[in-house]
Amino acid sequence: MALLAALLDVIVPVLVVAGVGALLGRSFPLDQATIGKVVLYALTPALCLHTLLTTQVSGREGAQLIGAYVGVVALALLAGFALSPGLPGRSRRAVAVAVALGNNGNMGLPISMFALGRMGLDQSVLIFLASVVLTFVVAPAVYGAEGGVRGTVRAVLRLPAIWAMGVALLVRNLGVPVPVGIGRGIELLSQATLPVLLLALGVQLGASRGLTITRAIATAVLGRIVVIPVLAVGLGWAIGLPALPLQALVLASAMPTAVNAFILAQEYEADVETVAGAVTLSTFVSFGTVAIVTALLPAVGTLAR
Repeated sequence: MALLAALLDVIVPVLVVAGVGALLGRSFPLDQATIGKVVLYALTPALCLHTLLTTQVSGREGAQLIGAYVGVVALALLAGFALSPGLPGRSRRAVAVAVALGNNGNMGLPISMFALGRMGLDQSVLIFLASVVLTFVVAPAVYGAEGGVRGTVRAVLRLPAIWAMGVALLVRNLGVPVPVGIGRGIELLSQATLPVLLLALGVQLGASRGLTITRAIATAVLGRIVVIPVLAVGLGWAIGLPALPLQALVLASAMPTAVNAFILAQEYEADVETVAGAVTLSTFVSFGTVAIVTALLPAVGTLAR
């Protein structure tokens, strides 16, 4: 019954909105780059700003959760390399990135809202913010990007979500009141983020073509969908995360490979085919596996210390 409830209450709403996006992606020549810019430069910063200004998550709890997520990503990188012996080095790096970087944005946030409610969404937004930074650090480093540390820092500082986070933390710590009109405008943009993220995911899936499953792709999907949630449970329990942050961490770790892993693979001329295949296959598979993880979240919460 718990699995059925998870399917009906959590996965079906996601499928409905993403399905509309898939139909649009197959019916019209939509510009995914433009949709991505709207999400990256307008909606995501608004969601970050609104969440950090209104969240009830304490600083200590948030820092602990972000630290746990960073630990999961580090373990995931190691797992990606450990699961892919014998593959060419270029493919092993692609597998490691595909295992480590999850879709905590256009899939993770809506599912968290449906599965864990508003408080859980606040936790998941913190994970998402950490994932944005880590994506632009981990992927270039593992793929072998040029520019070194300086190039990585520049890439991160170009992200508007980073500046939105800084503004929100400054305003909150100084106790500066936000004018009602501006606050409502930010809230309206933030409310548009989740449905547009799902539509964008659907457009991407609808525009995708046939997929040949190689050993590298299968390994990346297995690691991302099966191994990483288990590691997240163990690490979150070991460091003593409370119930709700532990559930948010495990749910985030069950998400498919991030689309940005593919975008950065193109940018740095990595094994694009492996990463693209991992994104597509893990997304389709995760609709079933995330329902299972969601059904198990109450049991995960009981493990909290």
